[in-house]
Amino acid sequence: MSQNSEETQNSLRSATVGFDHLFSNELQNARDAFAATDSPFHQLGLGACAFLEAALGMETALLAEAQRCLSLSEAGSKKQLKASKYAKPTTRFPPGTEWELLHSDAIILLGLNYALSESYMGYLQCLYSLNRSTSFSAHSKYSKLYKTVYPNGLDSLPTPASSTDPSRAPSVHSAASSTLSVATTTQSSSSSSTPTSIVSKRSGFFSRFSNSTPSSVSSSTLSLPTIETPSNFEVVEGSVDELILSGTAFGYGLFNLVFSLLPAKIRGVVGFLGFNSDRRLALRALAVSAAHTDVHGIFAGLALMTYHGVVLLLSGYQADEQHILRQYRTIVDKVSTRYPNGSLWILNRAKILRMSYDTEGAIQVLQDGLKPDRPKTFVQADGLLIFELAWTLLSQRRYQEAADAFINMTKINSWSHGTYYFIAAGCYISLKNYEKALELFEAIPALLDKKKIGGKDLPTEVFIKKKLAFYKEKQKRLTGSEDNYVQCMKISPAEELAIFWNTHARIPKDVALAHIAELGILTPPSTIASSIMSPSAASPSSAPAAADLDTPDELAIRSLLLGILHRTAGEYASGRAFLVDAHARHSSVKVSTWIGGVALFELAVLELREAQARVEGVPGLDVQAGETHASMPKVSDAEKKDVWAGAMREAEARLEKALSLATQQVDLSSRLDSRIAMLKDEIAMKKELLASAA
Repeated sequence: MSQNSEETQNSLRSATVGFDHLFSNELQNARDAFAATDSPFHQLGLGACAFLEAALGMETALLAEAQRCLSLSEAGSKKQLKASKYAKPTTRFPPGTEWELLHSDAIILLGLNYALSESYMGYLQCLYSLNRSTSFSAHSKYSKLYKTVYPNGLDSLPTPASSTDPSRAPSVHSAASSTLSVATTTQSSSSSSTPTSIVSKRSGFFSRFSNSTPSSVSSSTLSLPTIETPSNFEVVEGSVDELILSGTAFGYGLFNLVFSLLPAKIRGVVGFLGFNSDRRLALRALAVSAAHTDVHGIFAGLALMTYHGVVLLLSGYQADEQHILRQYRTIVDKVSTRYPNGSLWILNRAKILRMSYDTEGAIQVLQDGLKPDRPKTFVQADGLLIFELAWTLLSQRRYQEAADAFINMTKINSWSHGTYYFIAAGCYISLKNYEKALELFEAIPALLDKKKIGGKDLPTEVFIKKKLAFYKEKQKRLTGSEDNYVQCMKISPAEELAIFWNTHARIPKDVALAHIAELGILTPPSTIASSIMSPSAASPSSAPAAADLDTPDELAIRSLLLGILHRTAGEYASGRAFLVDAHARHSSVKVSTWIGGVALFELAVLELREAQARVEGVPGLDVQAGETHASMPKVSDAEKKDVWAGAMREAEARLEKALSLATQQVDLSSRLDSRIAMLKDEIAMKKELLASAA
């Protein structure tokens, strides 16, 4: 039997109390509130708790618990949906819309639960979950809900912030559709405001087995009554109407965003299944949801924060970095004002500072968030603060503190302890504390043998096993024994793994110079000229009997790191030479087969950063140098266009080559794949901005 209007509203109000506890770091209070009754709202709350714990802590057991709770929520909302099919309307929308929304929420969270493994199989399981039932697929459900709730699109609806900056909203879609127009209300694009962008123009694979033909939204949805558009009526905070409005925008936006961020190989499968994605519209939909006060609005804000943070950290270059930071800051301010004690909002405030080149400020915010007097009731969320702090300390060469933080992570969750130990051991290599480094490295094999997510090695663990075997083999070749193999490690494994987290891109110039000096003294000396790597360091007067680096892998890694660090320091010519050298060694490396693709990606970033430096100035570097835009050389508009045209053409060519090297057999290839997609989006955005300024 379907709940009546009052029962539904009371259930929603009660569940909202639980979510308020959750977002305030009061996890047990949240669980208690959700366990008070078994309504679909409360079941979804329990599922969301388990999902967040699993997602934030990467806990194998919690992934299973999240799946169990979300499956219960899915079944409960499906039951209510069927019961309400012929009931009287209780909202401004067709009967059962709220239950259809909850059912879709459960499905998409179940799908994301699979994607947490960051493996190709996990992504495919995610797709299967999202489309495993032709009559209840999340794809068709969110398209139907979007058509019902937002018949006139989203352009006229408010978002958390308004912006008078040039629109970041291109008309292109999918991998070329760009990012972060999420808070701009002045844009208009009728074609991108309709829900057809999520549906392929041709029938997909699964359409053969369904009653609908997903060639358009109207052909795959039921006949629906005419309703008021969301902009025509006032929405009461906490009402079921707000739940529907916010939830529809959130689900539709998140669904589109997840698909647009999948690796290229998986996106090909998505197209085969009949799906397409529009990242611009996805971000806009999430922003519309984030303007609301219900739980979906908070989750939408979290999704946007996460996306902003990932783009700023991993894309390497942003077409309009300051615009992204402003929108990011606005969303964080809105949510953290409501939930000042929530670790997730403290985390994102620190990320903003780090991405704004205020690393010390970021460290202070994180350390304040971890003070003993702060309630510690949401361990997984607090773990993110420690993880972010660890990487930030590593970026500042504060190796002892970083090592302590990474080891502390093993007390927070049961995710890959081997990865934490590996990075911490690398920190001790940098500190020349070889005894402690060896102790940690020796503990890793047993840690890696423990049960993994899905029973398989994580991508980072595959990488770690190869590196340990590599150094043991080198030590045996040099000494006849694997004993004390840490002595042959001349490049810190922590700094090598940090390449995948783009840790060296937003460090102060003095830190970059310290790295360069350290790498510059290794033998054999590099033959590449550099004005910031002293000749005495690059060409030592008395070379040791055995070279520090005697394999193509090590020489390629040194060149890759030096290329990135020179680019960070603003030395683009030398940076390019080092990166070209790293790529040139790709054919001779034995273990580090990922270097070729990453070197090409970093070269693409360099092309864009160098063009930016020539005509606009580079964020962070100018601040450190005390430069202003007024002190930049004057460049005509025609020259700017020529500079950017050449840089983008070269960058795009390098990205295509990098993508061809990111095969499934290459370590952490899915991460590189996603970074390439992000950078392509930023290039597309830059083209749009240049065209609009013409």
